[in-house]
Amino acid sequence: MALDFDKFLPILEEALTRNDLDAAIALIEGLRGPDQAQVFSELDEREQAELLPRLPLADSADILEELDEREAARLVAALPPEAAARIVDEMDPDEAADLLGDLSPSQAEAVISQLQQPDDVLPLLIHPDDSAGGLMTSEFLALRPRMTAAEAIQALRDWKPEAETIYYLFVVDRDRKLCGVANLRGLILAEAETRVEAIMDREVIFVRQGADQEECARLISHYDLLALPVVDDDQRLLGVITVDDVVDVLEAEATEDFQRMGGAQPLEQAYLETGVLTVAKKRIGWLMLLFVTEMLTGTVMRHFEGELQAVVALSFFVPLLIGTGGNAGSQTTSTIIRALAVGDIKLRDAFRALWHELRAGFLLGLGMAAIGYVRALTWGSSPQLALTVSVSIFLIVIWANGLGAVLPMLAARLGIDPPIVSGPVMSTLVDATGLFLYFGIAKVLLGL
Repeated sequence: MALDFDKFLPILEEALTRNDLDAAIALIEGLRGPDQAQVFSELDEREQAELLPRLPLADSADILEELDEREAARLVAALPPEAAARIVDEMDPDEAADLLGDLSPSQAEAVISQLQQPDDVLPLLIHPDDSAGGLMTSEFLALRPRMTAAEAIQALRDWKPEAETIYYLFVVDRDRKLCGVANLRGLILAEAETRVEAIMDREVIFVRQGADQEECARLISHYDLLALPVVDDDQRLLGVITVDDVVDVLEAEATEDFQRMGGAQPLEQAYLETGVLTVAKKRIGWLMLLFVTEMLTGTVMRHFEGELQAVVALSFFVPLLIGTGGNAGSQTTSTIIRALAVGDIKLRDAFRALWHELRAGFLLGLGMAAIGYVRALTWGSSPQLALTVSVSIFLIVIWANGLGAVLPMLAARLGIDPPIVSGPVMSTLVDATGLFLYFGIAKVLLGL
């Protein structure tokens, strides 16, 4: 049964108000790991600092692993190095390395000096957080080709692995070079004396230690893997990336993309933990750029000032036209960006994607043009003006679809994150160019 936080938190706060830490700890101990972390994040810093060292080490480690990275780092930094080290020792090596990497160098050094097994964590600290080496854990079981199925199963019993690492067992030779992978089902069904090399798969999906975390997530998603081995340039097995680590990556990447699609730089902390000044700094750059580019719309309208004075009714349809173009373009960019992200299309497919969207724009434009023509007539416009609006909508939708297909592909080719060109950026470009088309068509059809 899921925890009802609205009922649980007042009970916990009452125990803390009475300064009954034993009761508060008992309440937290009775929760699942993710619920413990969520409850913990609702407490103030003083309460967190009091409770964390008093909880069982396993619970404290689970809480730090589930908390936001910077919140966990702030909490650990407030603890004495000895207390922090006892908790970090209980964490998975990859999670511990990420946490230590978020501390200041002096704080990290103080904690590392108190660790019981620093060699499990230190090799992971040299890798960037967003690389395969930064995601992997060094806590894994490697089998040898000449081991029997019975020996492999006994090794599993002795190791007592976490759930997500038990199903794939990677096989290395005497030089620790990755040479195969065996699954738990194969080991269980094999005869006791069967060699691992006889049941292992020699075609192993793996990544190099410097591979980007998005590539790791793509491989795990594409091949439905529970674990992905990480090797060095000599094919030696360094660690394993588990599916739970990739879920965190996908969530972080999706959050970043959504923020970029709104025309802002991604936030580095949770929204409410980010200061107002920081939020403003993250937004001001793109907001100013969009403000300047929006001036193009005013420039176009000034250029056609005479036409507007001659046929004032032209201005009535400006919001309709630029809104339709912006919406059509945003639909296309979001579709193309998602297709790029999941690998449905590659950069080499740019012309195919453009042709695909131009045809879709043709059909959409026809439908919107018909509606626009009827609407213009019901507003009392002349048939010539209604035709102008209709043709403009038709061409603007096709243009917006084409632009929406090309811009993300062009951004990816130039090494720019494609979500940046969606949303406000797309709408701004379509506004100015759409107005230019509208007034140009009006000039021809209305004889202005």
